[in-house]
Amino acid sequence: MNTASCPMYEWSDINWQKLERSVFKLQKRIYQASSRGNVKLVRRLQKLLISSWAARALSVRRVTQDNQGKKTAGVDGVKALSPKQRLTLMNKIKLGTKVRPTRRVWIPKPGSEEKRPLGIPTMYDRALQALVKMAMEPEWEARFEPNSYGFRPGRSCHDAIGAIYIAVNKKAKYVLDADISKCFDRINHDVLLSKLNTYPTLQRQIRAWLKAGVMDGRQLFPTNEGTPQGGVISPLLANVALHGIEELIMGLAPKLDMKRPDFTQLSVRDKLKSITFVRYADDFVVLHKDIEVVNLCKTEIEKWLNGIGLELKPSKTRIAHTLNEFGDTESGFNFLGFNIKQFPVGKYQSGSHRGGLLGFKTIITPSKESQKRHYRKIAGIINRSRGLDQATLIKILSPIIRGWCNYFSTVSSHKTFKRLWHLSFWKLLKWGRRRHRKKGRSWTSRKYFKTVQGNNWTFATKEGNNSLTLIPHNSTEITRHVKVKGNSSPYDGNWLYWSSRRGTHPQTPARIATLLKRQKGKCAHCKNYFTYGEPIEVDHIIPTSLGGKNSYNNWQLLHRHCHDKKTATDGSYGTKSNCNSVKPKPPGFPDKFTWEDDMLVMTY
Repeated sequence: MNTASCPMYEWSDINWQKLERSVFKLQKRIYQASSRGNVKLVRRLQKLLISSWAARALSVRRVTQDNQGKKTAGVDGVKALSPKQRLTLMNKIKLGTKVRPTRRVWIPKPGSEEKRPLGIPTMYDRALQALVKMAMEPEWEARFEPNSYGFRPGRSCHDAIGAIYIAVNKKAKYVLDADISKCFDRINHDVLLSKLNTYPTLQRQIRAWLKAGVMDGRQLFPTNEGTPQGGVISPLLANVALHGIEELIMGLAPKLDMKRPDFTQLSVRDKLKSITFVRYADDFVVLHKDIEVVNLCKTEIEKWLNGIGLELKPSKTRIAHTLNEFGDTESGFNFLGFNIKQFPVGKYQSGSHRGGLLGFKTIITPSKESQKRHYRKIAGIINRSRGLDQATLIKILSPIIRGWCNYFSTVSSHKTFKRLWHLSFWKLLKWGRRRHRKKGRSWTSRKYFKTVQGNNWTFATKEGNNSLTLIPHNSTEITRHVKVKGNSSPYDGNWLYWSSRRGTHPQTPARIATLLKRQKGKCAHCKNYFTYGEPIEVDHIIPTSLGGKNSYNNWQLLHRHCHDKKTATDGSYGTKSNCNSVKPKPPGFPDKFTWEDDMLVMTY
């Protein structure tokens, strides 16, 4: 082989397993130093991480290979990079470089006619932001408040709902249900940068990203406030800006006037336990049995938010009570798509608390708005699918129904699932009758509804094992979610705890959960643990194009980048290219396209 014509190493030849381990060791040390309050050591380790070759390689891989939105272009118009271009980018990124403005993209807000503005950075800025986030996130994970759940590794909406359930399960309380108005767009830059309090070079780089401006069409708009949604580092910066609200609320607790039945003051510990604050991004709730305390918290939070240029949104901020004692429709509250409400029950259904009957039951269900939004989506797809066959319709509806049901599978959703499937069933029946107007109802029913596992009304293509079946809503099992432990973080190095949590998460599909348990939370290719935020994909050990079967014996879980590497060499897309062999082009490609680093590129 002529070594002069081939590079010393290629993107596919990098030892990612070694790089991931070395970067995580540094991140774990940053987390531990931040937990101890050793700021000097944190800064030294962050500089070491940002300058390391391994971290730069992983940051480029994240934005060009792992990220779902990797093909969204910034103002430079670059949507994808070849392996050779990734190596070039990896060696170029460094702190202190000039920043290009972000590109404005408008996306619809779920449940409203408003649109949310996104700012898409260039590929270079995305890679540099991913590198900075690697260094900053472990420091702040050690400092963030325990009841902050949004945009943090290892935490989810279900943990926030679990924290609320624990707070109200044994006592009815008043609740401040609040939303911060345009949180990402109005954060004060100077306050945010002073909170970050990092070393000067990194501080200047973050300031440059905040002040970069945004291109909407051909017009440049300045960004004097806010963090641009769409950037890799934006969620972390938003959490840093809102950090401190829980500390503010807990600081009020010792001063509260709370007395026992004998008119003696409660201890400070009991006062702290009596008040609960739960935040998910810019949505939060405050829970306490006394409405005066809730009003006090609202006033103090408004003052605190004014200091960073934010305010509460009046239309989405309300004070309510959790107990529906007299059939009050205003009781209870909605949070993250769930409805939390308490209902009075008799002595045979009521639980006990401190030796007496509780008298009520806490019920958490999908909110009415979530149900309506989901049904409208299902009905809209069915109404627009007159020209589609049944198999295509099943493939479109299945992930929508499965995803929505999995999200609400941790609460009392059985009646809701049953009702939604009843409505969807009649929609599907009408869909079949519209396709065959000259046929009777019974003929249409027999054609589109089959008997599967004893159920005579299953929307399926045909009877047998090879049929495509639409899984009904009410077939989803209700499984309670266990809330994350206090201040636990994936950077603490407790791999057994975090890998087991990922396998039991309600939004993890059953097949992936089974394979995670079988593989003990590790990737079958690189043998590294699956960490939060890393995409997992199901791979066929023997490709289906070579006769492999769709069964657990032929499935394995891989990282997305490991899946790409394995697929390039397992024979399903030809042989791996090297200096002495030429991979055949797919039919229809012109002669000016040639293989370069396992990619078809145009030669000029």
